[in-house]
Order: sequence, then structure tokens, then C-alpha cells
Amino acid sequence: MVDTPPAQRTLRLVVEYDGTDFAGWQRQAGQRTVQGCLEDAFRTMTGQDILVRGAGRTDAGVHALGQVASVDVVSRIPTLGFLRGLNTLLPPAIAVLEVSDMPAGWNARRSARGKIYRYLVWNHAVRSPEHARRAWHVYDALDAQAMREAAAVLLGEHDFRAFRSSDCDRKNTVRIIRRCDLRRTGALLSFEIEGTAFLRNMVRILVGTLVAVGKGKMSAERMRDLLESGDRTKAGVTAPARGLALVRVIY
Repeated sequence: MVDTPPAQRTLRLVVEYDGTDFAGWQRQAGQRTVQGCLEDAFRTMTGQDILVRGAGRTDAGVHALGQVASVDVVSRIPTLGFLRGLNTLLPPAIAVLEVSDMPAGWNARRSARGKIYRYLVWNHAVRSPEHARRAWHVYDALDAQAMREAAAVLLGEHDFRAFRSSDCDRKNTVRIIRRCDLRRTGALLSFEIEGTAFLRNMVRILVGTLVAVGKGKMSAERMRDLLESGDRTKAGVTAPARGLALVRVIY
């Protein structure tokens, strides 16, 4: 009986990682990245040079609870075998939570219909070692209600060019924000933002601007002016990467 060669398959991965010690998601020469570690692990398991396509390219220091990636591989290894093997080979800061077979041609980025990001702020006079790697420490008292009022202005479809980094090269800067929630639990503030797509550093600049509102340095009405003017210089600072996590990709 002739042994038929294994067919090409498309795998879907759900990945969690602490981005503190990585130069971001995207593979870069001479840098430790999440994509690079995943591709190294696949190479060890299959002997193939495999491209791992992420649904989003998180920056250096940004975390993920539910990053999604697609992988085309020629292998008979079952999905459970990939799950166990990858987690054995990956560093402790990266874990593959799920591996599943998908229809041929499925692409984690192109198939996505939205993303949910969470940003944490430790709002206390004293720093927190527990939250040091996962939250932005803001000393000043913040007015949560003023920030919620400003966040409400962002809902819907707008041109967000005032809330992107200077090196963002997207020609279309119109995006839809479906949800922008703020919750406070003691000294910990959690911003959760859901949108169809995001510009480079958009969530971090939105949070930096909302924090400026919370400090009383900016009014909620200023958010409307920023959306209309598109002037990045009048928005808030870019919040540090460590507070940001990609929570879920929506399909």
C-alpha cells in the first residue's frame, strides 16, 4: 500500500503572551519576538520554515490574552500534538491556548471583524510591584466620570488621525469604535475598547488623552475638537506599552 504524503492544512492558534521582554509580535532580525519564537517552535516540530500570521502586530512591551494566528503546514501531527509540542518548546512568557484546523486559505488577519483591547492604569500615590509589568502608574487623582463622558464621544465612526503615531502609514484613518468602557476596582482602572480596527498606537493615545481628561487638563468637549481637527499635537501622550493587552479578536 502506497503511503500518501500529508496534505497541507491551515491551523488556527490562540496565543497568550507577556510582551514585556519581547520586541513586539513581528519577526525582526536580531530581536526576540513572539512571531519568531512561534516559528522557531514550528520549525523544530516539523522541519519546515513556516510563516505564522498574527491577527495584529502588537508593539514591543504589549501583551495578549487572545492573539489569533493562522499557520499553513504540511503535517499529520494532530492538533492536540501541536498544542502540547508548541507549549513544550516555547518560552514561559508565551502559551498557545488553542490549536484547531480551519478551511484552506483562512487568514487570521483578513478574516478578523474587530478587536478588543484592555488598558490598565494603577492610580495610586504608591507604585504597585504586582501591577508594574501590566499597568501604567499614574500618581495624580483621576476623575473617572469625566473620562467616561469623554470616552462616550469616541463611539461610532470617526476619523482618528489625531490618535495615531507619526510613523503610521495608513491612508484611511476612519475607524469604528463600538465600545469604550472604564471600570475602577480600588486603585486599578481598566479601559476596554472594542473596534473594527485600530491605527498604530491608537489605543495608547486614546488612553493617554482620557487620562489627561481625568487629570482636569482637558475637557470632554476637546475630544470632539480632536476628532474634527485631526491634530495629533493637541491629543494626550502615548500611554506606555506595558498597560496594553489584546484581549480578543472577533470573527
